[in-house]
Amino acid sequence: MTTTAPNPAYDPNNVFARILRGEIPCHKVYENDAALAFHDITPAAPVHVLVIPRGAYTDFHDFTHRATPEEIAKFWQAVDHVAQQENLLPAGFRLITNTGPDSGQEVPHFHVHLLGGEKLGPLLSRKG
Repeated sequence: MTTTAPNPAYDPNNVFARILRGEIPCHKVYENDAALAFHDITPAAPVHVLVIPRGAYTDFHDFTHRATPEEIAKFWQAVDHVAQQENLLPAGFRLITNTGPDSGQEVPHFHVHLLGGEKLGPLLSRKG
């Protein structure tokens, strides 16, 4: 038996929803009818692009359970397109998505961080 945790209500005034509506500018690098990709304003690597779905999904779990198969496919195709466009395929890259408070999710709109352009080091830094 599979159980699913309820997702918090979507906040239509979160920063990514406002970017999607054009209320907040972004440095767009790619878009299709399911996703928008833009540079992170506080990059953690030489290449740090955020890819967000156009739909109102709070996190990965919400996206995978409520988005249509077409939305899911087009979203991940957008992520792949950006990785190619930013020339990250030869050396590699990292994808990160945070879900919920323990992960450090700051914006309650599903998004993927695409990071690359240098050796990224360990996946997590351990607290001493």
